[in-house]
Amino acid sequence: MKKFFMFLAVVGVMSISAQFQANAQETQPDPAATEQVAPADETVAPADEEVVDPFAAGKSDQPLHQQLKKLFIDGGAAFMSLVLLCLILGLAIAIERIITLSLAQINTKSFGEKIEEKIKAGDYDGALDVCRNTRGPVASIYYQGLLRVKEGQDIENIEKSIISYGSVQMGALQNGMTWISLFIGIAPQLGFMGTVLGLIEAFNAIEVAGDISPALVAGGMKVALITTVGGLVVAIILQLFYNYLIQKIDSIVVDMENASIDLVDTLVKYRK
Repeated sequence: MKKFFMFLAVVGVMSISAQFQANAQETQPDPAATEQVAPADETVAPADEEVVDPFAAGKSDQPLHQQLKKLFIDGGAAFMSLVLLCLILGLAIAIERIITLSLAQINTKSFGEKIEEKIKAGDYDGALDVCRNTRGPVASIYYQGLLRVKEGQDIENIEKSIISYGSVQMGALQNGMTWISLFIGIAPQLGFMGTVLGLIEAFNAIEVAGDISPALVAGGMKVALITTVGGLVVAIILQLFYNYLIQKIDSIVVDMENASIDLVDTLVKYRK
C-alpha cells in the first residue's frame, strides 16, 4: 500500500508541474499584441485627484485555486515542485499510517474477556484461534504469550517474551514516522533556499542595472517570499498530521501495556 501511495504522489506532482508550466507559457503576454502607439497630437486631460489604495494591486477576484496556481508559477514551478513533492509524499505516508493505525485499534476489554474465558476453560487452542482472527498488535502479543504457555514455559519467561515482542510491535507502529519528520524538516529548508536564490536574483538585477529601484528587486523578493511561505505551509500541515499520529501510537502502546499486564495476571490466576 505504501508503494502505491508513493507512485500516486510522484505521478501527481509531475502532472501538476507540467500543467503549471504550460499555463505559465500561455499567460505570457505577446509583446507585438500589447504594443500601442499613442497619437502625437493627443493631450491628456488632467484627472481628478483620487485616493489610491496601495494594496489594490494585491487584490484579485480570481478563485482561490487560480491564485494558488499563479503563486506556484511566480515562485518558480521547478523549485516549487520540490516543496509540493514533500507535501504529497508526506501526506501519502501520513494517510497510510492513519489507515494502518486505525485498523490496529481494537476493543481491548472485549478481546481480553474472550481470552480469559478460553484460558479459564483450559482451551488454549481456542484462545490462539481468537488471536489469529483478531487484527492488531494487542492480539499479536497475546498470541506470542499463549504460544509460550503451550510450550510449557514458566510465567517469568512468558512475561519476558511478551515484553520483547511488545517492543517489536512498537517499532512497527512507528514505521514511516521518520519520513514524515524528514519532510517536515526539508520543506522549510527548501523554502529558505528559495529565499536565498530570490535575493541573489534581486542583487544580480541591481548589479546589471547599476541602480537600485523597487522595480528591480521586486521580482527576486517575490520569489523569495513565495518559496518561504510555501515551505512553512507544508511543514505546518505535515506537523499537524505527525502530532496526530504520535498521539494515536501512544494510545495503542498504552493498550498494549495494559493488555500485557492483564494476560500475565490471567495466566497466573487460571494456569494449572
